[in-house]
Amino acid sequence: MAARTYSDAEVEDRLRDELPTWRLEEGWIRRTYKTQGWKGTLMVINAVGHLAEAAFHHPDITASYAWVEVRLVNHAAKGITDADFALAKMIEQVVMWQPGKEDGPLQGTPDDPRFAYIRYDKSS
Repeated sequence: MAARTYSDAEVEDRLRDELPTWRLEEGWIRRTYKTQGWKGTLMVINAVGHLAEAAFHHPDITASYAWVEVRLVNHAAKGITDADFALAKMIEQVVMWQPGKEDGPLQGTPDDPRFAYIRYDKSS
């Protein structure tokens, strides 16, 4: 059975409600992650790669020195499906995780440029 695809209007609604930092563009849902340089870029790519392989749902990735763009679409279904939203949510949760903002024993990356690797969204 083919996966249900969503109309552009439905995708826009879900992105607004569930993934506000993602956007619909040219038939893909997309997110650009800003990094502090090559080290952070590679870390994001590897995290996304691990999640995609575990999910067996593979995004297109474009990268440069200080950014990574992740693009998702279900090629077999020829559109955006629940699998795209689910993987986007997991990527967002893992890449933008900031343990220092949670109660718990992990302090998170120090607020020091020597240790910076990703640029967290201001809303995070």
